[in-house]
Amino acid sequence: MQTFARCLTSSTLLASALTLAGCAGTAKNASYEVAEVGSFHVGGQQVTLSGLPAREIVFTAGAAPRKVDPNGDFESGQMYAQYVKLKNPKARYPLMLWHGGGLAGTTWETKPDGAPGWQQFFLTQGHTVYVPDAMERGRASWSRYPEIYKTEPFFRTKQEGWELFRIGADGSYHSDPAKRVAYAGTQFPVAAFDQFGKQSIPRWATNDAATQAAYDALVQKACPCVIVVHSQGGNFAFNAALRAPDKIKAIVAVEPSGAPDPDKVDIKALKAIPFLFVWGDFVEQNTSWKQYIQAPNKFQQALQAQGGVADRLDLPQQGIKGNSHMLMMDRNSDQVAALVQAWMDKNGLMK
Repeated sequence: MQTFARCLTSSTLLASALTLAGCAGTAKNASYEVAEVGSFHVGGQQVTLSGLPAREIVFTAGAAPRKVDPNGDFESGQMYAQYVKLKNPKARYPLMLWHGGGLAGTTWETKPDGAPGWQQFFLTQGHTVYVPDAMERGRASWSRYPEIYKTEPFFRTKQEGWELFRIGADGSYHSDPAKRVAYAGTQFPVAAFDQFGKQSIPRWATNDAATQAAYDALVQKACPCVIVVHSQGGNFAFNAALRAPDKIKAIVAVEPSGAPDPDKVDIKALKAIPFLFVWGDFVEQNTSWKQYIQAPNKFQQALQAQGGVADRLDLPQQGIKGNSHMLMMDRNSDQVAALVQAWMDKNGLMK
């Protein structure tokens, strides 16, 4: 399987990319001129409920009770998107940052340790940036269950986040932060892990179709675009590209946890879309990720087999060690973002 290094046209270009990565810490101090900051909701539909009991609720201490009737019309299935549009973007297309499971657009904003996130990094590189919250997450809001959503939500424990996101090995989490054992050399800012845990939000296991429909609506509204997508979001981005290959100009898949089966879907329409798959460290040490990586690997290989650009940036193979699943929050995340930026430069996505 090709790595990013082997896909570059020369070792000099790789050296240039690594040099850019090493200097990327200065990006947080760069300035850019903003034309507009805003947001919108997209997708969803009206849902009407009936036959539910009304009740009286006191909304604030000392207030009179008020009768609340849950019957009527509601909007459900919408997603939220925030955007920062540059006055003079250097990129050919807007950049969308799609989050993973149990998380929202905060993934890309300020990092848990207070350092600027990838939203800021790519703004400094000249991209107009969209950061959405998927249906049911964050400011997209969620709906009643079981009347609209058919199952109850579930919540990720901090232990699951610590171990599944490869900050430490199975069994290394402890409620006492002083007793947690991180992987040796981890790039995740361990002292900020509890702060990261505050970003975890409920999710549902039965809403994929509605979530995909909302992402498809976002693509129709705001693209052509380039998508940087993380974890669970990978499947949504890949399927959005299958549905609208003319609208998506590139996909950077950061540790996608799944992908369409190329034996069951026709991927010929994706041949003209360049893909980059980015992987961090400790994958082989994690039972879940040894399984999760199989479907994205198969998808990447199928894209390569039909002659498309489907590059792989395996950070440990590049000598960049210690990255967690949340590599956009790791201490060296600007270095990784600079390699992604170099790949976009190489693939003609900048003016």
